[in-house]
Amino acid sequence: MQALTRGEAVEIVERLAAAKSRQDVVATMAVYHPDAVLESPSLGSRYVGAQVEGAITQWFAFAPDYEVRLDGHGLDGETLCCWGEIAFTPAFTFGGAAPNGNRVSVPVFILFRFHDGRVSWESFHFDVAGVARQCGVDVTALVRAS
Repeated sequence: MQALTRGEAVEIVERLAAAKSRQDVVATMAVYHPDAVLESPSLGSRYVGAQVEGAITQWFAFAPDYEVRLDGHGLDGETLCCWGEIAFTPAFTFGGAAPNGNRVSVPVFILFRFHDGRVSWESFHFDVAGVARQCGVDVTALVRAS
């Protein structure tokens, strides 16, 4: 199997970012490989295969106006690193605390790997403490217990 070029990898993640910014579950899932792994160490979450669609659906319920902007990319072997910013208005917290209704914006960096021209692994990192401050809740309300 031939590795993706930087341009090919960037095109795939830009399609994913556009689909997620539209909260389009079908288009988002078309970019993920069926055996994909989606993790967010910031939130303490990890989903595999069929679980990914549920995670995406839940994220869109949590962040119904979610937008991601990718400002840069770097390819190291088979891993693409992207950085930019996410913005959204939290609709609820996983811990039950009521967010203040403010739209939040924080830096993000995301690592991707690919298989068959689709995302096979995504590790999504963002400043969860910054989100908590901006939406007026304690960080523990946003992070799932492990």
